Amino acid sequence: MEDLPEALLAEIVLRITRTSDLNSLSLVSKRLYIIDSSQRSAIRFGCDSFPAREALASLCSRFPNLSKVEIDYAGWTSGHGNQLDNKDLLVISSQCPSLTELTLSFCSDINDSGLLSCKSLSGLLINCEKIGSVEWLEYLGWNGILEELVVRNCKGISQYDLLQFGPGWMKLRKFDFEMKGGFWGGHSYEEGGFDPLYNIHKPSRYDICCESLKDLRLACFKTETEVGLCFLLGKCKSLERLCLEYVHGLNDNDIIVLSESCLNLKSISLWLTPTRYDDLDGDGFRTAFTDNSLKALALNCPMLEAVELTFAGCVHTYPSEIGFTQKGLVVLIQSCLIRVLVLNGANFFDGEGMMTLSSASLLETLELVDCREVTDAGLHFIARTPCLINLTLRLCKRVTDVGVAKLVHSQKLESLIIECCRRVSEQAVLGAGRSVQYSVETASPGELKRIYPMIPG
Repeated sequence: MEDLPEALLAEIVLRITRTSDLNSLSLVSKRLYIIDSSQRSAIRFGCDSFPAREALASLCSRFPNLSKVEIDYAGWTSGHGNQLDNKDLLVISSQCPSLTELTLSFCSDINDSGLLSCKSLSGLLINCEKIGSVEWLEYLGWNGILEELVVRNCKGISQYDLLQFGPGWMKLRKFDFEMKGGFWGGHSYEEGGFDPLYNIHKPSRYDICCESLKDLRLACFKTETEVGLCFLLGKCKSLERLCLEYVHGLNDNDIIVLSESCLNLKSISLWLTPTRYDDLDGDGFRTAFTDNSLKALALNCPMLEAVELTFAGCVHTYPSEIGFTQKGLVVLIQSCLIRVLVLNGANFFDGEGMMTLSSASLLETLELVDCREVTDAGLHFIARTPCLINLTLRLCKRVTDVGVAKLVHSQKLESLIIECCRRVSEQAVLGAGRSVQYSVETASPGELKRIYPMIPG
């Protein structure tokens, strides 16, 4: 080991990604220890870093070239000792000059003032209740170098506070915002905060540029058309990936504006639950978007290749509670080159829809969860899909061994996952793909749709 060239040893260390393996490797020889210390770019602090301040001093001293630091106190109790605080965050930023990515999760002793010491970040993920004021948002926004901003479950941060990020939106490439409370938090119609940039005479004219934004996720809050973070849907011309997860107050107009602005959209994920709408027909209790949204995406987003539709709280016996119909989904599938399709709770999707998928020339990955109208006859069509190699079936109660036999016979799948399809036996799935996972259990429908109450960290 001591005779090997240093360049070769450095390459060996670079190829090892697991922290536990790196820690073990550095004990083998002094040379490996020195190389690891100079090359290690990421570390994680948590409940096992005890005592916290001493552990921090040791690690910052040993690894001078850290670029990524994660502080995660999920599951912390008083028995784990003190957590890192604002002063420790200042130590990290001062002793790690290469620091560009910082993750803070469930940190009870770090608040807004601690973030003001982080001046050179390009990526920031915050999942802490104590983060509240907007001073750090204004500071980092005017600094203008953040490319990735993730804000989740921060009790004192509303969608309107994030508008104070100002010029920072110009360089941002990824933005993720989730209100505290999960699915249930999205039902809070009395959201705190107000929109300081809202002009009743010009409600859509925010003087904010976000044309670099490529990845956008909004979750679990209530908004209004052209107010608050909703403005992003019409301004992100470079957007490639969009996830709207239980965002209440949107309608077809928002998706239509999005489709006309974001011509490079490649992936869209919509998590929906029914609410009251003033429809001209029906009782007006449905999910936010209708086939008009799907048709707009089909018409304006030719690069769309990944679609996920999740429906929560929709009663099977009342199909009108889902604003989409199978006809609208078929139009989207036939118009775009869909490679990945995930349907969760899509009560409208049946054999006719499966037949359409059999002619989807580029479809490679299909996941069907809690789709009650999926039957053995539908799997017969799926087996004919030209490029399908990955198939997942969860909670599909009408699928039996007979339908799975069609998949076995086709011999086309590379991966097959079947969970909690009670009428499918383990014996039936053997040979259906190169990789087969079978289980009679799975996560509950509530967990799969993320509608469980969020447990405080």
